[in-house]
Parts: sequence; C-alpha cells; structure tokens
Amino acid sequence: MQKFPFTVDISQTVLDDLKSRLAQARWPDEVKGADWDYGTDLTYLKELVDYWQHTFDWRAQEEKINRLAHFRAEIHGSGIHFIHERGQGPQPFPIIITHGWPGSFFEQLKLIPLLTDPASHGGNPEDAFDVIIPSLPGFGFSDRPGVRGMNSTETAKLWALLMTEGLGYTRFAAAGGDIGSGVTQRLARAHPELLVGIHLTYINPSFLQPGQPNLSEAEQRYLQTIEQWSREEGAYSHLHSTKPQTLAYGLNDSPIGLAAWITEKFRAWSDCQGEVERRFSKDELLTNIMLYWVTQTLPSSIRIYYENAHAPLPLQPGQHIEVPAGIALFPKELGSPPREWAERGLRVHRWTEMPRGGHFAAMEEPELLADDLRAFFRPLRTTPA
Repeated sequence: MQKFPFTVDISQTVLDDLKSRLAQARWPDEVKGADWDYGTDLTYLKELVDYWQHTFDWRAQEEKINRLAHFRAEIHGSGIHFIHERGQGPQPFPIIITHGWPGSFFEQLKLIPLLTDPASHGGNPEDAFDVIIPSLPGFGFSDRPGVRGMNSTETAKLWALLMTEGLGYTRFAAAGGDIGSGVTQRLARAHPELLVGIHLTYINPSFLQPGQPNLSEAEQRYLQTIEQWSREEGAYSHLHSTKPQTLAYGLNDSPIGLAAWITEKFRAWSDCQGEVERRFSKDELLTNIMLYWVTQTLPSSIRIYYENAHAPLPLQPGQHIEVPAGIALFPKELGSPPREWAERGLRVHRWTEMPRGGHFAAMEEPELLADDLRAFFRPLRTTPA
C-alpha cells in the first residue's frame, strides 16, 4: 500500500456553478414567529447564504487547509484521504482520530497543533502525537463507496490497514466522536493487539442490545431521555437509515437545502445557547458545508447510517472491549450515559465530565479535549516498533 500527497484544488467551474445556484434560490415561506421550532430558521439561513454568495472566500479556506500534510491511499480498492501531521517531541505517539456526520476532517483541525506540538501550547513535549485524521469512506476527498456494506465495521478494517501497512505503525491510539466513536470501538474490538487505548466523546445508545439486565435508575433515566430525544430530534437519523437515496436528490442538487440540513444540526447539537455563531463562525460552518458540496458526498455520507442499521451491533450483552477506554462527556452531547452503562461494554480507565461543550467537541472546545486526550494516553504510551 502506498500513500500519495494530495492537494485540495477545487475547479473554478464548480465554484461558479455554486454561485449561480445561490443566486437563483427559490425560498420557502415560514410560519410567523417560527424561529427554529420547525427546523432551520429562514432569516438566519438567508443571512448565511448571503454571506456565502458575496463574502465567503473558498480559496482562502483552501489555502489554510493545504498547509497541512494531506495524502490519499488505496486500501483494498477504497481510496482514502487522510491528514498525517508529525509530532514535535522526543517520542511522538501515533493517534488516529475519526470524525462523524455532519462533520468532516475539518472538524478536527483545531486539535492538530495542540496534539502535535503541545510544548508550544503550554503542554509537555513528551505528550506529542503523530496525528492521523482520515475522511470516512463516502466523505470529503475519500472515495464514495459504490457497493453495499461499507459500514463502521468495514471502515475499522480500513483504518487498521492504513495505520499498519500504510503508515508502518504497530501500536497506536484511537479516538473519535459520533460515527467516529463507533468506528473506534469496532477497531478496538477487532484489533486489540494494535491499540493502547481508545478515547471517545460519544457512546451510541444502541451500542449494546436493549434488554440489559439489572439497569440502574440512572441507566433507566438515560434510556428514557434517549427515547424522548429520538422522538423529537431523531427524524434525520431514521431517514438516513431507511431511505437515504430519496433525500440525496434534493441535497446534492441544492446548496441551500444542504446548508439548511447541516446548519440546523450544528446549532441543535452544540453548546451555543441557541445562537450557532457563539460556537462556529460563518466561515467555519460554510467550509464544512463546502466539503460536502464540492465533492458531492452528502448522498454517500448519509448512506453509512443505512449500512450500520443493517449490520450487527459490535457487542452483544456480556461482551466487552478490553482495550482501555477514556470517555470525555460534554454537557450538550446527544444524551450522556451514566458510567455504569458505558462499563457494560468498555473497560473505562478515565471518565471526564466536561464543564462546557457539545457534540462537535474538537471544534467547540479543542483545548479541553486535547488536555483529556493527553492525560488519558500518557500512562498508556509505548514506543512503536
């Protein structure tokens, strides 16, 4: 397996087409005083799209992205894009960090200097990491799967090959949130010999089969909270998991529809007190959206929900992932389980309840997350062979 340098360079034709589509928007009406109750607020979206059309500078964002070391590798027929930034320290330790939806590799970029060069950010150089951030199959500059079955388990197999055959690491760390949490857990389940530990910011409530015995009161409250959240906020996931192709036509054709679908989640799932730009600038929101638009990967990205919904769970009751696990829970995450729920399937070595932050922890609170990653992996480090 070989890796090849990769440069982000979007055709001007694609950018011109986007401008044309934004200029010809056909806006829907809205119930008076709807705010965000019915979904993405019309007034805010018009403001965001006006900025997108007249102010946002993709080339400037492209230049910032290209300051990092990007690569592509062909792994068992799948073209995978990834960032590989070397650490600045006496013995940088490799870590693979996996994003989720509606994020992208861009979601993780604030973490990179904090992990690769901790000494320049108030940390210890002995905590330095080599940071590997791949784009999930069907996301960003990775290939779009053209056959059934590219789920989180299959992705974990690709990650194991990328880290060992592609990059030459024999032992490494892994971390992730959202879909990336599931990939990380499956990686630990399948290849415990490769991992010194896993760090998660999200534990999917369907991580274990329902009907667990002897649920504590806290676990019962957690499951009730998840059921309520699913009724009130989970329609997107049900649609992704059942009929993703139907949704794909509209969101692949309309940049405004795509922006509405993604922006609503960044507002609802972050610690922003209802004002999305408390946490994310317009440039950040639009750069992430652009990574779906210019690559036409919204359709392929949401298909992983379908694939995961039609695949076995990684653990059955009574099964355990034995690799040491660190859990960092941010208060506005999509339902935070009690520790005893996590311990039904994980060997929890570190449990941190953060003072602030939400689902997009690496973008919202990169310093808090970086500190927890360093602290968790510090006693687990070994020298890669």
